Amino acid sequence: MRLMITGGAGFIGSAVIRHIIKNTNHEVLNVDKLTYAGNLESLISVAENERYTFSQTDICDRTALDQLFVDYQPDAVMHLAAESHVDRSITGPFAFIETNIIGTYQLLEASRHYWNSLEETKQQKFRFHHISTDEVYGDLEGTTGLFTEKTSYSPSSPYSASKASSDHLVRAWNRTYGLPVLLTNCSNNYGPYHFPEKLIPLMILNALQGKALPVYGNGQQIRDWLFVEDHARALFKVVSEGVVGETYNIGGHNEKANLDVVHGICELLEELAPNKPDGVNQYKDLITYVKDRPGHDIRYAIDASKIQRKLGWVPEESFKTGLRKTVQWYLDNQDWCCHIKDGSYQKVKR
Repeated sequence: MRLMITGGAGFIGSAVIRHIIKNTNHEVLNVDKLTYAGNLESLISVAENERYTFSQTDICDRTALDQLFVDYQPDAVMHLAAESHVDRSITGPFAFIETNIIGTYQLLEASRHYWNSLEETKQQKFRFHHISTDEVYGDLEGTTGLFTEKTSYSPSSPYSASKASSDHLVRAWNRTYGLPVLLTNCSNNYGPYHFPEKLIPLMILNALQGKALPVYGNGQQIRDWLFVEDHARALFKVVSEGVVGETYNIGGHNEKANLDVVHGICELLEELAPNKPDGVNQYKDLITYVKDRPGHDIRYAIDASKIQRKLGWVPEESFKTGLRKTVQWYLDNQDWCCHIKDGSYQKVKR
């Protein structure tokens, strides 16, 4: 296949590209605007591969998208480009409306125009895979309920509302125009190359510098944690084998309270980085409770039985093994982290 992957310089997108280039013979066009979260250093291992191509393009630019479809002739689109940080959506929601809603609309229309131009056999082969989040479902009460593919949408933040809107657009383009779409909704990802503003890398890097480890509220918000390389395998499985029009929830089967995650990181650092910064007795002493995020969801939990039953996917990493790999990766890749801190990652050769 020839795959057009939007947002391929982001955390999940880069993991998908690395997986495809390293484990298949397919070709990839990475379409990324390179906002602050786009990092081409995450793709250095595949950048020189002849099956990989990069285009710095904004998905809101319809003219540029149309030209990419003409030039590249993809068999499938994997749409990961999105603004995704909840805190940023609260302080500056417009970027989320623009990228997640308008950008998805422009990409759908460019895809539909291209799909309509194809001969019948290629039309039947084409897929538009939209990658979304479990946050569109809102949150769960109690400790036993799970999000299924039939759960009603009830987004809580500007981020999740914008992703819910994009999900609805994709389904509408399938029902109204017949565009062959697939949707996936995933739980919280973690792993190597995660931008340091997110919980797990932020805690690791702050601890190594002897900085406070800020925990919202009482830290009892529960998330299902999915190792990013497991997610990459699942996404490729869906775009390759999924049924048109279907939605697949992807989860890690790892429900953890935020505070427990932070404690787990501290315990691993005690073992893997025992030489602490000056003034730090134990890493857990750096934990600091801060005012809770507005509208903070209490619990997310994914029922991923459908993708296991229909496509045979299950996560390979437990949270224990995945978190150890993640902490070790950040310890071993301080240069990558420093390049984000000083901004030099944004100067990587395009």
